[in-house]
Amino acid sequence: MIDAHGPSSLLVLGGARSGKSRYAQHRAEASGRRPVLIATAEAGDAEMAARIARHAAARDGRWSVIEEPLELAATLRREAGPARTLVVDCITLWLSNLFLRDRDPAAAAQVLVETVATLEGPVIFVSNEVGSGIVPDNALARDFRDAQGSVNQALAEACDAVVLMTAGIALPLKPGPKA
Repeated sequence: MIDAHGPSSLLVLGGARSGKSRYAQHRAEASGRRPVLIATAEAGDAEMAARIARHAAARDGRWSVIEEPLELAATLRREAGPARTLVVDCITLWLSNLFLRDRDPAAAAQVLVETVATLEGPVIFVSNEVGSGIVPDNALARDFRDAQGSVNQALAEACDAVVLMTAGIALPLKPGPKA
């Protein structure tokens, strides 16, 4: 469980600046476990470095940070435990890192999805919902959008719960109503 009433795995989806990271952070801090951020971002330029610094400033001394841009499944297996809540922020940047290094995103996503059920402690994944906008005008962007949608679908199926963030408001998507 992530907290007294929460799932053991949670996917937090949303658009840019929707409150995804803040929601995941609050859930991890409320869990009663040691929060661990697995950061997938790489500071390739000054703007990204500033974004990373803002995220870091929002966390207090309870947090441990592990930077892992590529080997996410192996890091999750190594770091998961009943006394910790892992927060992966974010799947979209991880996927981008895979694309930039010509790695197979479908194969890496499959390993990640298979890992979720094996973890010995709770995990919260943060990911962007990128399929609600216009169709990108180039093949690489369309390939990325399609891969992101596939990863989100697979993680949503593998996770116990899914929340969509809109304007800072959490909209539960899973578990849904019981039939």
